[in-house]
Amino acid sequence: MKQNISASAGMDALRALVHGKSLLGPLKVMAKTVGRFFQIPLPFFRPYVVFGPEANRKVLVTERDKVLWRSTDPVTDLLNHGVLVVDGDEHDRYRALMEPALHPSTLSGYAPLILSHTERVSSQWRDGGVMDMLVEGRKIALLIIMDALFSRDVWDDIPRIWNPILKAIEFISPGAWILWRKIPRPGFRKPLKELDEYLYEIISDRRRQTEDRSLSTVHRPNDLLQHLIDAGLSDQLIRDQMLTMMIAGHDTSTALLAWVFAVLGQHPEVHRRLVYEVDTLEKPPLLDQVMKETLRLYPPIHIGNRRVAEELEFAEGKVPAGERMFYSIYLTHREPEIWKNADQFCPERFAHGRKAPPFAYIPFGGGPRACIGAAFGQAEVRIVIAHLLKHFSFEFTGHPIHPHMGATLEPRPGVRMRVGRRAVNSE
Repeated sequence: MKQNISASAGMDALRALVHGKSLLGPLKVMAKTVGRFFQIPLPFFRPYVVFGPEANRKVLVTERDKVLWRSTDPVTDLLNHGVLVVDGDEHDRYRALMEPALHPSTLSGYAPLILSHTERVSSQWRDGGVMDMLVEGRKIALLIIMDALFSRDVWDDIPRIWNPILKAIEFISPGAWILWRKIPRPGFRKPLKELDEYLYEIISDRRRQTEDRSLSTVHRPNDLLQHLIDAGLSDQLIRDQMLTMMIAGHDTSTALLAWVFAVLGQHPEVHRRLVYEVDTLEKPPLLDQVMKETLRLYPPIHIGNRRVAEELEFAEGKVPAGERMFYSIYLTHREPEIWKNADQFCPERFAHGRKAPPFAYIPFGGGPRACIGAAFGQAEVRIVIAHLLKHFSFEFTGHPIHPHMGATLEPRPGVRMRVGRRAVNSE
């Protein structure tokens, strides 16, 4: 049964869009006034939006074959045939090639690399200086993902690739193109070309190493890039997977790192308790609780975009074939019927092994297309946060922060913290 939308609800949604310059506002308005199934009431843009455990289960598992990733959105333009944006057998093939490099069994081997890059970035901080943890977190996450998956030390390359990466993220973020797909978008061609050139250089360098008969197989990196080359993928397809992992793999970790510092800054008592646990316990339980609650409130992948290939039926209505449909992780994670005091930060809700109902908590998606790097990303952030809290003090400067609906849900205008070195024993 199709939901009726009042004129006042439509106007409230439009005002929320204008005021917040983000689709989060209209989504929250419609969820509150209409429920778990609605169409966004904007001119020339009326996608269906669903959320809640039932919708998530259908879209991600039981009826996932009825929804497709491939579309004409910029994310498909950018990633081409990356594992994130292909369907069916093609997706399954690429995922099978990429999973070994990110399998949970490999995570312990990455710990020294993660710590090394964390120390590398934090060593540049001035004692008593104010740092933007969104920027610093991005540096750390970028160094880690490029080294772990492609054995590439990009420390000296950051000035070259920083702007192209940010432009790539901006290119796939929600914007006016949602309303008019062909809207001119100047300023992207050059940086995206520069990013491609950089990735092709890495591929070319590795192919030369692989073809060098004087190098034994033992001395070749056993990383994701090598797996893709050994599988016989073309340079174009390898580029697609590399760019997918570079963008998705570091931007999600960046958002989580930044939001953890944001919530700790806004909840000093939790911050103090966490520092105490990090200093005294090998595996501080509060750290996992803080991370899980941060992911609930601010899931980096906050919304899923699909094209409906075959009619989908939900309890509240049907989505016809051919329509665009969003499933909202953000709205699911703030559903008052599921979460008590849903908009409040409460890490204790994840204490003592407590779990949410199935498909009510999906910060990394679910089913066969669940985030391929979820385990890696969580381990990475856990190590980085623990190390930084053990070696630095962080004082939030108190500036306003709002969630920005970009490629990931990130804190804007950043998370400015005054940092100081702590006199503690080395790890």
